[in-house]
Parts: sequence; structure tokens; C-alpha cells
Amino acid sequence: MRYSNNNMVIVFLVFSLLTVPVLQCAKILTVCLIGGSHYLLLDEISHNFHQHGHEVRMLLQLGNPVITGFSYTGRADSYQTSTWSLGESYIKEYNGWFLEQQTQFLLGRDAFSDFLNFMGHLSYQCDHLLGDREMMAFLQREHYDIAILDAFNPCSFILARKLGVRHVAFYPGPLNGPLSIALPSPLSYVPVFNSQLSDHMDLWGRTKNLLYSLLAPIGQEFVWSRFREVAERHLGADSPPGGLEELYQGAELWAFNTDFSLEFPQPLMPYTVLVGGLLNKPAKPLDQDLESWISGYGEAGFIVVTLGSMVSSVSVDHLLVEMTAGFSQFPLGVIWRYDLERWPSHLDVPPNLRLVDWLPLNDLLGHPKVRLFVTHGGQNSLLQAVYHAVPVLGIPLFGDQFDNVVRAEAKGLGLIIRPTHITRELLSSTIQALTQDSRFKSSALSLSRIHRSYPVPPGLRLIQWVEHILHNAGGSHLRPISLTQPWYQRCLLDTALLFSLLLLGPAALCWALCRRRKSRDKNKKLQ
Repeated sequence: MRYSNNNMVIVFLVFSLLTVPVLQCAKILTVCLIGGSHYLLLDEISHNFHQHGHEVRMLLQLGNPVITGFSYTGRADSYQTSTWSLGESYIKEYNGWFLEQQTQFLLGRDAFSDFLNFMGHLSYQCDHLLGDREMMAFLQREHYDIAILDAFNPCSFILARKLGVRHVAFYPGPLNGPLSIALPSPLSYVPVFNSQLSDHMDLWGRTKNLLYSLLAPIGQEFVWSRFREVAERHLGADSPPGGLEELYQGAELWAFNTDFSLEFPQPLMPYTVLVGGLLNKPAKPLDQDLESWISGYGEAGFIVVTLGSMVSSVSVDHLLVEMTAGFSQFPLGVIWRYDLERWPSHLDVPPNLRLVDWLPLNDLLGHPKVRLFVTHGGQNSLLQAVYHAVPVLGIPLFGDQFDNVVRAEAKGLGLIIRPTHITRELLSSTIQALTQDSRFKSSALSLSRIHRSYPVPPGLRLIQWVEHILHNAGGSHLRPISLTQPWYQRCLLDTALLFSLLLLGPAALCWALCRRRKSRDKNKKLQ
């Protein structure tokens, strides 16, 4: 049969229209097993993919520490949600434990054993989630094209392996967080996680960095030990013999909630993409009540205080006394996100201090009269400060926050005070320096220009990379062979051993022959 040119064009157009949905629409599972800022990020990612024409469902675990004044209700006319929880009794027990941990953080007690206890809770939750036959059967029936995981929680990777679905790992923190993805990290200028070093290291800094790099695999093994039994029980023969490292390296792509406006420059690999600033948006007008309160302070402006989505209150009395006394010494307004029910009845609130259960952080930081942001140093908070060019006072409490505020200080964005060091005098002098020294605002403006001027916005950047993975049936072309090499091959220790044998072998042979000859000569003299 012969076709005219017009018929050929029509056939081509019809074929194209039929194939476009296949190429552009995918079934995507997003996995959010931790609340707080982790949920905010996964919610934004899920919504962005839905808006881009994909069919998205979030697996959301309820009952983790919640954001005061915020409800996990999802968005209207957006992605679908499947919720799961361990029940009210466990949720009450777990949140009670987490509230006690807040106090320990504020007292400066951020021990590795506490982090392992946290991982133990996540492992317990993981065991029950994977054991929920109804939920697992439902997810397997859906046959997702790809899953986007919260890479902070190892359970996400075990779940993806159980479902047999390709997955993208989204890490909500900086580049030095995951230990197992084989990024080239020269220890002379790339700080190891929790080292609290900048990229400018002296001899002792490099020595500390080396020691932390040697300890990191041991810490990772302790973390994996909390999940090993769970993985073996639910994956059976498919349980990874290489542990956490093998699971992490199975991701098609790693996306990090950071960029080089805040991150120290370092080498990357093709399977890594930086998408920091997903929650950053132009500020919206504040409600009339807040705007009137800000106007009351005139050109002096105001300070925003929040210690993170999961730390709802400061439950250490002497620390509250010192902070309120420090804030009261300024003509600026201070708006502080604090669980009002936990404010001590014996402590008066200074006239310039306004306590709120919830605050529109992005809109406040984008207000022209904001002067300073007092933050715990969470990655989202710092990226929002960068976006809106607001200097920060970092009060790190746990996890990656210590490294985060070191980077912020090294970039000139702000200063750091440890919670155990806070006094009214130190707080007052530090705020005065940050609000009156123009260098901090100048650095903030410079970082904001860098962050805002990337050619592709972070949300679209992630979508494009995930679609690239989908269109090419995976990301194997992005992953180097180093991910499957044994550690001694990756570090060239086998070649070093070979060279040592080649160089030392002849020397050892010569030494043995010389010694034998001397021994023979000595025996002849004795005879």
C-alpha cells in the first residue's frame, strides 16, 4: 500500500500524540517515613512531579514528630497519599522520647549513642511497615516506574528492594552526609561528616579529618547493624550481603538538598545532582496582624527565631532566661516560633518578643525589614536565609547542623553560638555584630545572587534528571565501576602492594644474599 505525503504526516502526528503520554507520564512513588522538614521536602517534590504530568503517590508514615501548627493533609488537586502508622500507643511513647531528646540537645548532649537509639526506633518502625502485608501487596500491585526515597532513612532502601523498583535517593542534607556513595573526597580540603571543619584546614585540621574518615565506616556499620535483621527477615535471599553500602549504591541517581552557594566546592560524580532550595519561593504579603506588629518597630526591623520544625520548644529554663534577656536588650522586634503551652508560667515575655505556634518562615525572611535569622542550622533554614539574603545566628543542636553552621560561618553568612555557651551578654553582643556589621549582609547578598542565578530552578532540575533516568531505563550510564570495586581496589592498595613487592623484593633478596655471604665468611675465619 502506498501513502501520500499528507497521509504520512497524519500517521506521524497521530503516532507522536499516542506516544507522548508514554514518554512523559510515569508512575512515581515517593517515600516519606520521617516527619518535619523531611515531609516538607518530599511534599514539594511530589507536588512538582504531579504538576509536571506524572502520576504520583506518597507513602507517608504518620506519628513521627510533627510540626507545631502544621497538618499533614497534603495538597488539594495534587498527588495521592497512602498513610501508615504504628498506632496511638507507640506514637505517644516515641514522641515522648523525642521530646526528651530535645532537652538533651539543648544541654549539648548530642552523643552517637543517641543517634543509634534513633536509628533503632526507625528500624522498629521499618520492621512493622514491611510486615504490613496489605500495604506491601498494594504497593507491589501498582508497579511503579521509579521511587524517590528519603535517603536519610535506610528503611527506604530496604522497601525499594522489597518492591523491586528502581529508585532515586534524595538526601535532605549536605554532600558529606551519606557515607556509602563513593564520591571523590580529597581529605585535604573536603570535610568529613561531623568533623565541623571548613575547606581551609591547617595540619591539625587535616589530621582530624583523616581520623574522622577512618572512623566513618565503623559508624556506618553500627547504623546498618540496627537494620540488618529487618532486611534479612523481609528480603530473605535478596538481603544485601554488602549491607547499607550496597543498598545505597543501587540508587539510579543521588539528589542532594544543597548547592554551591552554601556547599564547599568539591568533585562530584555523574550520578549526583544538587537541588538545594526546593522550598525557596518569593515572599508573599504577611497577614495584617503580623504586618502591623512589624510596622511598630519602624526601621529597626525584626529578628526571626526558630530552632527547627521538630524542636517545638526550649525546655531548659536557664537557657530560656538568658535568651529572653538577650533579646530584650534591642529595639528590634523578635518573633519566635515556640509551643505556647510549654512556655514557663514564671517567666515574663519581654515587650519586644512575640511567641507564635507557627510562622510563615519564607514570607518573614523575604520581608524588607527582617534583620537577622536565629536558627538551629537545618539545611532548609539556611538555604532560605541564602535565598532571601538574611544573615544568620546559628545555634546547632544535633546531626548535620554543626557542619551546616560551620559552612555558613565560613561563607560569611553569620556566626555560631553553641547552646551550652549562651549567655545574655554573648547573645546580645553577637546579635549586635550581625546586625550592625555590613559585611554579613554583603556576604548574604552575594550568596543569594549565586543561589538565584543557577540556569535551572532546583525543582525543575530534579524533574529533568529523573525523567532522564526514566527515558533511559535507568542510570547505569552514570555510575562508574568504582561503585562495585572492593575498597582496596578503589584505594589502589593492591597496586601499592604490588609495587612494594617489586621494589622491596630485590632489596630483600640482596640483603639475604649479603647476610648469607657474611655468615659464610665468618664461618671460614672460625675454621
